Amino acid sequence: MKKFAIAAATATALTLTMANAAFAQQTTQAPMMLAAGEVTKAKEATSDTWITTKVKADLMTEKGVPGSDIKVETNKGVVSLSSDMKVTESQKEMAVSIAKKIKGVQAVSADGLKAE
Repeated sequence: MKKFAIAAATATALTLTMANAAFAQQTTQAPMMLAAGEVTKAKEATSDTWITTKVKADLMTEKGVPGSDIKVETNKGVVSLSSDMKVTESQKEMAVSIAKKIKGVQAVSADGLKAE
């Protein structure tokens, strides 16, 4: 009887140890993978936000460009410029040039800027 109790206790301990190790391995990997993906998304969002802010600020301070009338959106480094107001061709070219100079900008689309 005593041998049976020792064997049962040992089997239980081994089972719990193996299950615990498997559970610990599973739970430590999943959050790390999730966290890495979330960090990448956060970096992209921060970068896009920074680019949008920088482009908008530079447009606002440039003489001859109606910066307050130009809407700036950024998605994965691609800047889109648009406006409800008409701009001249030279203002459109200047806005595109300003946006392209910003670090992190991959491309600039000015399809939304209506030239006179």
